[in-house]
Amino acid sequence: MAKILVIDDERSIRNALKDILEFENHTVVGAEDGIKALEMMKEEKYDLVFCDIKMPQMDGIEVLDKVKELYDMPMVMISGHGNIETAVECIKKGAFDFIEKPIDLNRLLVCVRNGLQHKSLVTETKTLKKQVAKTNQMIGDSPAMNHLREIIARVAPTDARVLVTGENGTGKEVVARQIFELSNRAQAPFVEVNCAAIPPELIESELFGHEKGAFTSALKQHIGKFEQADGGTLFLDEIGDMSLSAQTKVLRALQENEITRVGGDKAIKVNVRVIAATNKDLRKEIEEGNFREDLYHRLSVIPVHVPPLRERVEDIPMLVSFFCEIICNEQGTPIRDFEPAAIEEMKKYKWTGNIRELRNIVERLIILCSGTITADDVKMYATPSFL
Repeated sequence: MAKILVIDDERSIRNALKDILEFENHTVVGAEDGIKALEMMKEEKYDLVFCDIKMPQMDGIEVLDKVKELYDMPMVMISGHGNIETAVECIKKGAFDFIEKPIDLNRLLVCVRNGLQHKSLVTETKTLKKQVAKTNQMIGDSPAMNHLREIIARVAPTDARVLVTGENGTGKEVVARQIFELSNRAQAPFVEVNCAAIPPELIESELFGHEKGAFTSALKQHIGKFEQADGGTLFLDEIGDMSLSAQTKVLRALQENEITRVGGDKAIKVNVRVIAATNKDLRKEIEEGNFREDLYHRLSVIPVHVPPLRERVEDIPMLVSFFCEIICNEQGTPIRDFEPAAIEEMKKYKWTGNIRELRNIVERLIILCSGTITADDVKMYATPSFL
């Protein structure tokens, strides 16, 4: 059941829509003009708004402009003098739909269903974006983390390539996303490629795309990650695991700002900022012949090292609190407390798995322990040996 506002200077139209929509189990209220409707919107949020265009004092287009400026409500415009130009103008200004009088019942019900689905999707998308943004926060107030933030703040507004290094689980992807979100490309695509997860024989197709018939299973054209990220940022995670043949093509793409699809001969211009990450020592990989030195220098214009958790144990209390809130919300349970002694016990661990390992242990403690989590709980459950 939804709350629907009908704005029309004709009482008969308001009453007719009210009767129809209330029969569909919606709550419907009416307003005879735009001024009263805007006052009502200050007091109440509506899931859908129907608004006539021709009204005294303030017409529907003016109401639409005000609603789009002040509120987040899908609006359906109604007119007895509808034409293509009016409908196009309404849609351009942000209206969800446009209906002509006399109103067709089936058209009305379909419009209501689609409008409510649209609002639900918008709300869900905003919720998911908030969850993703929260998950990608950099937590900690240690000198190491503050220094890392300073570097990110300096490099993010530029188009310089960044090489993020650090052990597994330290949060290299979080750093990459922070750079992206603070950059001038924040509204453009952020495309991620896990180079370690893609078989060597498929990595070139994944990065650069392929033409139909380029190989046996190439049944149609495929757009690669470089093209998908055009105008935005391409994050090459685990770059140290990329094959040498793919490294050669990546080097060429960085040098010339263009790529060629597998099986194609046309050069395609791309405008992509590349952020790479690895847990490997690339200088050692170069010495062993596993990584191209020229590509390393192309990627590491700005080297950014993410410190391991054992070098910033003073951040553990904040991290535990952060993960505890997220995990308890996910599981629908009250937020748990950790005794100070439990936090001190955690600070003694080596944390070879870094932030990822800490999150797993916090989740394990929340699930297996009851009440406030103690130092004894940490000693018992913090290592897999308890199983």
